Amino acid sequence: MSEDQHQSLTRTAWLVVLLLVPVALLNYLDRQMLAAMKSSMMHDIPDIATKANWGFVLGSFKWVYALLSPVGGYLADRMSRRHVIAASLFVWSAVTWATGHVESFQQLVAARAIMGISEAFYIPAALALITDFHLGETRSRAVGFHQMGIYAGIIVGGFSGYVADSPSFGWRFAFSACGVVGVVYALPLFVLLRNPPRSAESRAQPAPWTAIRELFGNISFVLLVLYFTLPAMAGWVVKDWMPDILKEQFGLGQGQAGMSAVLYVQVASLIGVGIGGWLADDWMRRSNRGRIFVSAIGMSFFLPALFGVGNAGTLSVAIGFLLLFGLGWGFFDCNNMPILSQIA
Repeated sequence: MSEDQHQSLTRTAWLVVLLLVPVALLNYLDRQMLAAMKSSMMHDIPDIATKANWGFVLGSFKWVYALLSPVGGYLADRMSRRHVIAASLFVWSAVTWATGHVESFQQLVAARAIMGISEAFYIPAALALITDFHLGETRSRAVGFHQMGIYAGIIVGGFSGYVADSPSFGWRFAFSACGVVGVVYALPLFVLLRNPPRSAESRAQPAPWTAIRELFGNISFVLLVLYFTLPAMAGWVVKDWMPDILKEQFGLGQGQAGMSAVLYVQVASLIGVGIGGWLADDWMRRSNRGRIFVSAIGMSFFLPALFGVGNAGTLSVAIGFLLLFGLGWGFFDCNNMPILSQIA
């Protein structure tokens, strides 16, 4: 490859990340808006009635999302990742808009389930596309920049409690506006996003069941899935329920609780992915376990922080532990896909 070709490919690789950061933001924005605007939504949709039903609303998304993510990965391996990403954004944005118009508990559950279907196709395709373009020493940084979009989406979503409380806007406006933004952005994304050139080896895809047997026959892959899954469960508790926990435990308003639950965690996570991505790429020059080491350091931060938040006697102490949680999560999160790419 000539120097000009190398520079062109490098520019394209970072353009892909730049284009996907707003998509990552939108991907998590609607999820966090739901948690931050819980009180207003339960007030306006009386048949939600209980926290158990609200948990069912949250779970309807996650179960569908979890079950269909492997399907999303399968399609991303066999279709144009650019097409999968743009179509996923368009559909979930349309569903986000529709969420702003639901009138009953059943309609909200259906909207969240459909959201789970559409969003399940984005992350596998996006992370695969990024790691296709970013090989070796830039991979953790590239994934880290993409994760920054996710954290920014969670931060913005955390402020939606204030929008829900506003008599001029409300929670329906928040969902409708975000849906329109995503639908509009899907077109330029489709036009500008690029797939990497594929080698003959990458085009020779094994049969689906052969690939599944190979993956689950790899003990390192199975252990990593467990290693990623268990902390992710804790992470979703923080994202989904921390606004409500802070609201009840410290007597905060809906807007302040939503902001406090995400701002400190996600700002610390943004710092964590920047430091963790750089540290992991640098460590990989000395050891092929460098990313694992950085990820493990992150876990040693955020797991104890969960116990600290749960036992905090004041809001200030809780915020301190949320900052520690976010920093550790950034170290952990920016290395997940690069670690998997080393073995699969």
